[in-house]
Order: sequence, then structure tokens, then C-alpha cells
Amino acid sequence: MKRREFLSMTGMIAAAGVASPMLSSCCEDSKGNVNLKNITRKYETDVLVVGGGPAGVCAAVAAAREGVNVMVVETAGFLGGMATRSLVGPFMTCFDADGEQMIIKGLFEEVVDRMVAKGGAIHPKDVRATTPYSAWITAGHDHCTPFEPECMKVVLDEMVEEAGVKVLFHTNFVEPIINDGRITGVVIANKAGMQIVNAKVVIDCTGDGDVAYRSGVPCHFGNDKGKPQPSTAFFHINNVDYKKLEADVEKHLHEFRKVDGVSYRALHWWVAEAEKNGEWDIARKSVNIYKCVKPDEWCVNCSRIQNVDATDPESMTKGEIEGRKQIQQLMNFFHKYVPGCENATLMASGSHLGIRESRHIEGDYILTAEDLLSAKMFEDSVFVTASAVDVHGSGGGMKTQYTPLTAGKWYGIPYRSLLPKGVEGLLVAGRCLSATSDAAGAIRVMPPAMAMGQAAGAAASLAVKNSVTPRGVDVPELLDVLRRQKVFLGE
Repeated sequence: MKRREFLSMTGMIAAAGVASPMLSSCCEDSKGNVNLKNITRKYETDVLVVGGGPAGVCAAVAAAREGVNVMVVETAGFLGGMATRSLVGPFMTCFDADGEQMIIKGLFEEVVDRMVAKGGAIHPKDVRATTPYSAWITAGHDHCTPFEPECMKVVLDEMVEEAGVKVLFHTNFVEPIINDGRITGVVIANKAGMQIVNAKVVIDCTGDGDVAYRSGVPCHFGNDKGKPQPSTAFFHINNVDYKKLEADVEKHLHEFRKVDGVSYRALHWWVAEAEKNGEWDIARKSVNIYKCVKPDEWCVNCSRIQNVDATDPESMTKGEIEGRKQIQQLMNFFHKYVPGCENATLMASGSHLGIRESRHIEGDYILTAEDLLSAKMFEDSVFVTASAVDVHGSGGGMKTQYTPLTAGKWYGIPYRSLLPKGVEGLLVAGRCLSATSDAAGAIRVMPPAMAMGQAAGAAASLAVKNSVTPRGVDVPELLDVLRRQKVFLGE
């Protein structure tokens, strides 16, 4: 990708409305223009996690439980990121490709178990494909996990508090502090002004690779044409007569199909009617609607917002507005066409777009779709998953590239893909890991992101204890820690 094209695409600006410098290139060092001498308020921690989403929470808890001091900074007023802020749900499968064994365990399983105990989730072992909980989808949707975002907020608060993690909400990352090629802390901003957090290890769980990017780590945006997957404005509806809705869908199950990459699944027969009447212009031919924990509540994943650059606030603003417009169109659709949804209520919409893709950092190993689909295992695999390669908008607005794993039961994710090139003292976890666009399309979903966060947190704790950088962590020792933390490594 040409440098000028990349800069145009990303539209970099500083976080939190603070005048932080724009970088001249994706891969040049951030020099910064914030005068650190004028910032008097400072925090000291062993491990700093930037971003409290699914990956960030697991990174923080995993590190803190190993006895090091941990701090999390998060822009929202709660933890959970895409799961709570954007209402993305349900959790996609955490089982092997045959649907026989739960393979993403560790902290992910603990979060699920805690929510189940509170009545805020259904355990994935009890959820099968081709049911309302999976939007009646078969491929890749066996053993999804319905959950309530409000319950998840409480569970995550409890877990970080129990682990002794210091959390700072309503706080934005501004820029890294780099000394001799090593990140030693970051500048943050909030209502109290700017502060410094000094840390021995920093974990970038921003989703967009903000810390890595501003630290000078090489990266690329979207696919090989610089295009990200479309975004989605998730929302929940309730007051649904679920028996009528389910009966309507189930009598049409034999009509489910995929034609030239376009899915015709739940409610496609009503979408066709709405199109005829000029009441549908969303780039979808069907509606992914997932039954939630309460039977009258359903999660809707249908809106499709093209070309949103999650690193550009102007692009995000347009995307958020478009998302709300599409939600209103969908609510009109439910009320007018869908049996059981005549009196449905818009219960909640995400306060942030559901983002599938933005930056991909370049790390010590770049994971490929071929690695995944060949069921490859690595000597430094820090977790395993069987998530399908799922690339929305591939080849056109309505098309999706969806390729389930068939070569084996699972594949591994190497620790090296969490190590950004060019900077020491830094780890990444989440959808911005070192992977091609197609490969990231498989492991961007939340169960793998949580497993990735746990691996990064465990590695950070070892780096602190052994006085090495994350790149110097002994991999066999790391794998032993993960086993002790109940992570399944495919053995």
C-alpha cells in the first residue's frame, strides 16, 4: 500500500480531543510533542493494559493473578468492550471443529460460568447449531454462548477487583513513552488532564493497535486493498412473541441457502417483500437474529455499514449515524413484516459500532489463513481455537467468505503473533494481532480474543518477574503458566 493512501485511509487524530501529534508514517517512531516535564501526576505499575475489552480484561486478570501489579485504562465507564459497549453477541463457538470438546477455556470459561451462576448466560455446552440461539445457522455456530451484557459488566468488575487490578475508566490513551526502543509507559488523558503511567510492560488491547501504531510498529490497514470489513450496529429487541417468530422461521428452514457468497437465511422471505415495497436497502438478504437468555429478548446482527475506518473519528461519526438509521429501518421491518415482532421494543443499541477490522500490526510471526485452515500447531501456540475464516463484504457488499475448519479439530495461535516488531516491552492482544486480513477474520471474535488476552497477561507477568522483555520470555515456562491457568493447549 502506498504511504499517501494509507495516511488518507487512517485519518489519524489524537485521542480524547488532546492535541497529540500525528505520525508521518505507520512505521516511523513517535517523537511526540507533549512536554512530559509539565505532567506532574504519575502512576506506577508493573503491567499496563490499554483497553478493557474482552482481551484487555483477561490480560489484566491473568497477569494480576500471577502476583504483579496491574492497571487498566479504559475509555468507557465499564469493562467488556465490544461485548458490553457494542452489544456484540452471542459469543461465537469455543468448541472444536466437530462440536465435541470445549477448547477455549481458562478465563473465558470462568467468565461464562460466573454469568451462568447469575442467570445471565447459557453455557455453550447447552447451545447447539440450527437453533434460535445460533440464528438457525449451522456452519461455525455450534455451541454459541448467549449472554446478558449487563451481567457481564458486573462479572468483569468482580474479577478485576478480586485480582487487585487498578482500573481507570473514562480515560484515553494519548501517546507512548519510548526510551531506547523500549516502551516504558504512556501518556493518558481524562477529565483531570494528562497523566503518565510508567510500566515495565504495556499490553495493547485497544482493538485498533493504537499503542503499537503510535510506537512506530509496522502495520497495515484492512485487507490487501486497504479496505476493512463492514461494521455493524448491534441492537437488542424485546417483547417478542418468540413462539410465533420461531414457528415462522422453522417452516422456512428448508429454504436456507447461500448463492454466490450471499446468505439467504432467517427472514429472507420477508426481506424480499420489503425490497419489493421499497422498504429495504440494507446490504443483506436476511437477518441474523439470535435468541438471548430471556426468550422474548433477541440480539440483531444485520446492519451493514461499509468502509468505516475505526481509526478516524469523522468516519466513525458517519458510521454511527448510518447505523442508527439502519436500526430504525430494521425496527420498521420487524413491526410490519415479522410474525411475533409486531409489538417488539428497541431495548438497547450499542453505544459504539461493532468493528470487525482496522489495523493489523506486524509481529514476529504473521499468521495466515493457510495456517488456520491446515490446522497448524506451533511450538509456541498459546491457545487453540477452531473459528472459521469469516470475512464479511468479501468480493462485494453482500458477500461473505465463510470457510470452516475441516483439516483438523483446531489450530494454534503462536505467541510470536503477539510480539510487535520494532519495539520492546510491548504486547498486543485482540483483533489487531499480527495476522493477514483473512486470518484475523477468524480470530477477531471474542472467545479467541479473550484467550489471546490471557496469554498476553501471563507473558507480561513472567517478563516482570524475570526482568526481561516480552520477547525474552521463556516459552515453555509461559505454557506451564497457561496450563496452570486452565488454558487448553491442544495436548
